[in-house]
Amino acid sequence: MEEENTISGNISRVYHLKDPSLYINRELSWIQFNRHVLEEAKDHTHPLLERVKFLSIFANNLDEFFMIRVSGLHQQLREGVIKAPPDGLTPGEQLDAIYKALVPLLEESVSVWNEDIVPALKNEGILIHSYETLNEGQKRYLRNYFIKEIFPVLTPLAFDKSHPFPFISNLALNLAVILRERGQKEELFARIKIPNKLFPRLILVKTDDEEHEERGKSEFIFLEEIIAENLDLLFPGMDVRAAYPFRVTRDADIEIEEDEADDLLTAVEESIGRRWVGKPVRIEVSSWMDQSVCAMMAEKMTDYPHMFYRLGGPIGMADLMCLLDLNRPDLKDTPFVSSVPKRIDNEPNLFNKIKARDMMLFHPYESFQPVVQFVLQAAHDPDVLAIKMTLYRSGSKSPVIRALLDARENGKAVSVVVELKARFDEENNIGWAKALEHAGVHVVYGIMGLKVHAKLCLVVRREREGIVRYVHMSSGNYNATTARIYTDIGLFTADPEIASDASNLFNALTGYSNYMAYNHLMVSPKYIRRGILSLIEREIHRQKEHQDGHIILKLNALQDAEMIRALYRASQAGVKINLQIRGICCLRPGIPGVSDNITVTSIVGRFLEHSRIYYFHNGGDEIVLMGSADLMPRNLNRRIEVLFPILDPGIRNEIISTILPIHLQDTVKKRMLRSDGSYIRVRSEENSIHAQEWLISHRGLWNDHLHEEPKCDILKNVDI
Repeated sequence: MEEENTISGNISRVYHLKDPSLYINRELSWIQFNRHVLEEAKDHTHPLLERVKFLSIFANNLDEFFMIRVSGLHQQLREGVIKAPPDGLTPGEQLDAIYKALVPLLEESVSVWNEDIVPALKNEGILIHSYETLNEGQKRYLRNYFIKEIFPVLTPLAFDKSHPFPFISNLALNLAVILRERGQKEELFARIKIPNKLFPRLILVKTDDEEHEERGKSEFIFLEEIIAENLDLLFPGMDVRAAYPFRVTRDADIEIEEDEADDLLTAVEESIGRRWVGKPVRIEVSSWMDQSVCAMMAEKMTDYPHMFYRLGGPIGMADLMCLLDLNRPDLKDTPFVSSVPKRIDNEPNLFNKIKARDMMLFHPYESFQPVVQFVLQAAHDPDVLAIKMTLYRSGSKSPVIRALLDARENGKAVSVVVELKARFDEENNIGWAKALEHAGVHVVYGIMGLKVHAKLCLVVRREREGIVRYVHMSSGNYNATTARIYTDIGLFTADPEIASDASNLFNALTGYSNYMAYNHLMVSPKYIRRGILSLIEREIHRQKEHQDGHIILKLNALQDAEMIRALYRASQAGVKINLQIRGICCLRPGIPGVSDNITVTSIVGRFLEHSRIYYFHNGGDEIVLMGSADLMPRNLNRRIEVLFPILDPGIRNEIISTILPIHLQDTVKKRMLRSDGSYIRVRSEENSIHAQEWLISHRGLWNDHLHEEPKCDILKNVDI
């Protein structure tokens, strides 16, 4: 349903719902999210090494942002694309805005490292040296280490009239070395690739004099500094004038012409290799690099002026994650043991429990092990006939896939839809796909033109009364590693109608079925958009008739313009709307006459908020949907996604009365979006509520106390 042409705002403004001023740019909204990650690195309530982790995540996020999002804008600019997104910014304007937003943010990240974290690490006995702070014994040790270990693998590449400019691979750390022949004035240029894939980025510093080693200290120096200080061994007879670290980020968004590919597996394999040779989109250089060197690089590699980023600290701070390997539990988050619901703890037959009643698992507060156990029991249960599963990101050491291999060895019919195009997980998925095929599993490589992002497992079992189907559905991947750091909600059910829907969906994924009449599941493309718009429209009608319209959406991202316009219409009608959007949010809350009934918050904390929950009051007959889909064009138009309803009243009550309120009422990690696109922290000294920490301490509440009143006092008076 399309919106009316205009809506009245305040006296001085009349808005059209497609007015660009009503939308926040997607890329700038993402930068705001990454700003929140950097803020966590500055937050002294986190243990010190956890702050290092957030700084590393901030840098890694930016690497992917440039490889995928910024590269796409560069491509649009080259191709002369003039169509602007809903916010109205052209590709060139977006690139300008990104640069202006990131320069101060990068300066802040360097300041956090240099002026805050490094001194704090030193106070804890973890020293990050520069060569100037080393003693003579340490310098001798590093000289010998360089000669024996590093020198043999280095390959200096000259650049002059007889040597072409060397190719700089994606995300490779380098030194730009400026040289002179002794007695000559002409400057020469050489490039050295830092072998940080072969050596740790931070090298442990020792001494050749045992008496001078201080016990209880961990001392490090960056690999590139060791190389820079020993260049005389690489260039004997030359004067080394300077050495500048730099790094190039390239377009890594691989494109696969599926309709022209005879073999999708081979096409993806071939395209992965091209990821590292795409066009440059960012050049990071040390702040002290001479401008003449920058100019030379610009001449050879850039086609847009805002590609250079000068940094006064280490380039490639994603590598700082290596410090998390230190055995310093006193500087890390206190570990906790994920709970297992009491009714299935050590349960030898999960199927009986699932058939008796639906069961929810909220990771990481509850263990992922029951999911593994579900597939493992299916693999070894003589009554199980078949297992069907979708795999998007399964990880490099997957217990779920090992269980599937066991199932095939035990004679089960196993079908797996492996999404080969899961970005940056293509190699993992190719390896697993080949292993599964080799074992005799029926492997399907996704759907032409679509990514299969749904998280679904179906087990078919022969029982006394006939065939019974068991289903697991989730917002998260079948990945035991990320299940410990992402918040995801999964559901086990044996509901016959949902099981029938799952069977029909798998038939559509693996065969030529074009089944559309699902009983309960919303499946994209097409049906999630239609279904959510219908539910929003229903709340608008309820509000007009009964003044009780209420919508809560907890998502990773809200970008789709049609969905935003529908929420604007609902707000105008008076529907109360609470949005908790972890990352990208293109909706502007708080605009008079448009979105003044909408609040938008975001939580960034110890765990990555990854669950998706859709709540509609529906006149008291409340509807709760969960699943894999965000409200982005890619989820609604270009992916196979599933939203599933929570039919069990006890589980639905726990989501409505516990899980949603605790997140909405957070006063420690929650930020609130303002209409200008900026965020403010929401803090309360009197009533401090830290959602993730509360869920750790109350883990299992939602399964062990189903059908009872919520057990948390702070939620008694919460009105969602």
